[in-house]
Amino acid sequence: MQRREFSLSAATVAAAATWGGVALPTTAQAQARAFKEGTDYLTLGKPAPTDVPAGQVEVVEFFWYSCPHCNAFEPALEAWIQKAPKDVTVRRVPVAFRPDFEPQQRLFYVLEAMGKLNELHKKVFNAIHVERQALNTADQVAAWAEKQGLNKAQFVEMYNSFSVSTKARKATQLQDTYAVDGVPALGIGGRFYTSGQLAQNMDRALQVADYLIAQSRKAK
Repeated sequence: MQRREFSLSAATVAAAATWGGVALPTTAQAQARAFKEGTDYLTLGKPAPTDVPAGQVEVVEFFWYSCPHCNAFEPALEAWIQKAPKDVTVRRVPVAFRPDFEPQQRLFYVLEAMGKLNELHKKVFNAIHVERQALNTADQVAAWAEKQGLNKAQFVEMYNSFSVSTKARKATQLQDTYAVDGVPALGIGGRFYTSGQLAQNMDRALQVADYLIAQSRKAK
């Protein structure tokens, strides 16, 4: 979903189901030839900060819970993560293109801080896209968290905490450093950026990411 396409219509949701419909190259060599800087991916003019130990390659998924394309991409991303090499670390970063994105951004970091992200990350997507719940304000996300069995007072305290505020601010800064223009999108090694818009679809974007991970290894 591009930054200008924030209105979620039925047509947009339907389009998410066909987000990955372009045929993929059949060999690694063909893929490498097909991936072109400026077309399939961009190289950052200034490297972005990474949060991994030496020897690791960081892949950042930029997402928004309310984005239907992010919801549709989640199963493919999960499968890709399960097969990722040991030297690849995947980090999810919720975007905030506008101030009203912040409640969901903070929701992600509160769940992370409370040790509930693995359990509830997919349930947030499900609540929005399947159950059609509105999770757009601090009160709405707190009420939803309470229904998941979390202590509401503890959730609200964490939501308003300095640590969560700092993580949300840094997420927005990273989004700006990568010049994210839509979600879902991928940042690789602090040096490269690709998306469904660039790579034609998110299935192919994962193939581009594989290629760029290899390029990042060579640069180390």
